[in-house]
Amino acid sequence: MMKGKVLDASLIKFLVVGVLNTLVGTAVMFLLYNLAGCPYWPSVCANYICGGTLSYFLNKYFTFQNKERSWAQVGRFVVTVAVCMFIAYGIAKPAVRWLLTGVGEKAQENAAMVVGMGLYTVLNYFGQRFFAFGEKGEQKR
Repeated sequence: MMKGKVLDASLIKFLVVGVLNTLVGTAVMFLLYNLAGCPYWPSVCANYICGGTLSYFLNKYFTFQNKERSWAQVGRFVVTVAVCMFIAYGIAKPAVRWLLTGVGEKAQENAAMVVGMGLYTVLNYFGQRFFAFGEKGEQKR
């Protein structure tokens, strides 16, 4: 039963939206980190502020077609993004540092950003699907 809920049209829509907000957020993150010289965490956070804002509106109205209008829902979305970001990138950085021992710090952190993006995508889908825009506030059906 859970399989049907997870593997539905919302997953495809979520991935399409993810490509769009990834292009925006990733550009911000790598430009800040590699060109502006910002540290790892501020660059990652800027990614999720920019990409997350776009993601909120596209996932709310396009992916999950959620009609709820409340600050509670915005709060659930922000909590979802923040928790997923810190878990994903918190795991990615030390894991990549360990895997790429002997490689320069800049290369390690760039690789950690890519790995973190993948982990974040998986965690964030479930968080948005079942918490931010899930059954509690779902008014589309």
